[in-house]
Amino acid sequence: MDERQYYPRIVGPGRAADGATVLELHGELDILAVSVLSARLDEFTGAQGADLVLDLRAVAFIDCAGLSLLSRARCRTGQRGGRLRLAGVTDGGSVGRLLRMTGLTGHFELVPDDAPGPAGDDAGAAEGADIAVA
Repeated sequence: MDERQYYPRIVGPGRAADGATVLELHGELDILAVSVLSARLDEFTGAQGADLVLDLRAVAFIDCAGLSLLSRARCRTGQRGGRLRLAGVTDGGSVGRLLRMTGLTGHFELVPDDAPGPAGDDAGAAEGADIAVA
């Protein structure tokens, strides 16, 4: 088993076909992730009019601290006239289950798996550095 899959990190930014900035979140979104990823995520959510997609396909686990991280990103982006979308959220996945259990599914704009954009050819080509816990 590859233990790196659990370490919180951000890969990107990349670009979606629609021009949005795509950040891939990897690992476990828990209290450790919040302390590691908050400042980096704030760099993107603090921009005026940012169009941001958080690709959550590689999130292995999320708890209330991780949900708080996503909610903060949504609020910061919205306050600055931007747009935040979540990609890779499935009903059976940990993010989808937590959103459903907390009643927050409707508060986030979800990108359908069959939609072009974050899963596009160049979205996975990270231009920036990873943030990781070693």
